[in-house]
Parts: sequence; C-alpha cells; structure tokens
Amino acid sequence: MNGASDYTRRTQPERNPVLLIHGITDTIAVFSKMAPALSRRGWSVHHFNMIPNNGDCCLDLLAKQVADYVAQTFDPKQPIDIVGFSMGGLVSRYYIQRLGGAERVKRFVSISAPNNGTLAGYLSWRPGCVQMRPDSAFLQDLNRDAISILGRLNFTVIWTPYDLIIVPSNSSQMPVGKEVTVPVRLHSWMLTDDRCLKAVVTALSEPILSYVS
Repeated sequence: MNGASDYTRRTQPERNPVLLIHGITDTIAVFSKMAPALSRRGWSVHHFNMIPNNGDCCLDLLAKQVADYVAQTFDPKQPIDIVGFSMGGLVSRYYIQRLGGAERVKRFVSISAPNNGTLAGYLSWRPGCVQMRPDSAFLQDLNRDAISILGRLNFTVIWTPYDLIIVPSNSSQMPVGKEVTVPVRLHSWMLTDDRCLKAVVTALSEPILSYVS
C-alpha cells in the first residue's frame, strides 16, 4: 500500500468468544434465548451477574467488574467480542473506552442502550440511574471521544423506536458504527426477538477491522 498505513477488512480464522452484559435489575437469565442460540452457531458464550444490579453502584464500578471478569477468564492475548444490553451497553462502553477494553474488544454490539441518556433515569436517585440521565457528567465524558475510540471497532447499534425505557428512544443512536432498527414493541423483547438475534449474529460474523501497515 505504497508504504502507508491503512485499515483493511480481513476475516479472522476463528470466531472470538462473546461476552454478554445484562442491563439494570437483570441477571444472565435475560440471555436465556440469545446465549444458546449463539452457542449453537459456534460461538463460545460467556456472561456473569453484575452486583449490585439495581443502580446502587456507579456504572464505572460495574465496568471494573467486566474488566476483572475478562482478565480472569480469557488469555491476555485473546481478542473478544461484547454484546451489551440497556445499562449493560453503557457499562461495556466504559470498559472499552476507559479501562483498556478497546485493546482487545474487536466487535461491540449495543442493544437498546441509553447512549445519550434516558428520562427514566430521573425516576431514581441511585448513582447508576443518575449516570444514565441525559447530559450526565458520566455520559458527557463517554461521548466526547466515542467516535475516535468506538470507530476503531466493529461497532453496531441495535435499537427500537418504540422503546419506553430508553426515553427518547433515539437516545440509543450513535454517530459512529452501524445502525440496525428493529421495531420491537417492548424494551425487554429486544433480547428474544428473532430479528434482533439475526442482527446480533450478523454483527458478530463480520470480518473485523484490522490495522495493517
């Protein structure tokens, strides 16, 4: 390439392990359909329960749990992919953008995450909920360099315009990566809808963006 460095798409010989990150008040049970569906298609699927899961803990501390799980579960040189649902999308972003996750995460799928906040965050004064309010200091920090960092990954946003938990629903959208709109009627149904699952499979099957000199 005339001695210049560039980004190029190339197919990896093996699929990366996939880490599923749940949302607020959820447990790994919310992935009861998605996890086995991905396993049947050949992925090594991993998940764990973040504690506490009710907003009592700041999202950056939950992201530290993700970082610890990754460090304890995978070889340091093993690249991984992440699927984050709702609050789990923001927790995943913090891990990727602030805790070094960008160095090993190759594909990141955000499902119905309040990337620009949700008015539902005003229903509670719990620290994690406050961080999910529109224009919170937490979100301002994450969004200031989202394009430059998430743009280095295979990043896919999946959202529904009918979401009543992410308010307004288009708060899930991001100015970077690919976007898939799935007209699901309820927030929680995003993890069981076949169209959403198909979008996740497609995103996790993409050739990754590799830096080649």
